[in-house]
Amino acid sequence: MRGLRIPEVRRARQLRRSQTSAEAKLWAKLRSRRLSGFKFVRQAPIGPYFADFLCREENLVVEVDGATHGTPEEIAADARRSAHLAKADYRVLRVTNTDVFENTEAVLETILAVLERRKAL
Repeated sequence: MRGLRIPEVRRARQLRRSQTSAEAKLWAKLRSRRLSGFKFVRQAPIGPYFADFLCREENLVVEVDGATHGTPEEIAADARRSAHLAKADYRVLRVTNTDVFENTEAVLETILAVLERRKAL
């Protein structure tokens, strides 16, 4: 698996099995190149982190954030994570569980806009 260590593979598999309902809903729309032919993978290890969804060809990480991302400590942790990913040349798009459930099409349009903006450069 492209040089991945066994613990990373195990952890990624565990995360995929225990995905949230919001992640499952978004994955149903992203998998199998369903979003304009862009390929996404789930729970991809990037350094010490696992991206909820990753489009490798465009270096885009999509993170689905739930209620556990609202305290100052959690916001700071998310900022550190985003900074690490940016340093590794990834762009990070954060969406909320609420947006995925209540506005799935708008979330998909936003993801697509970010992907296509990158292609236009």
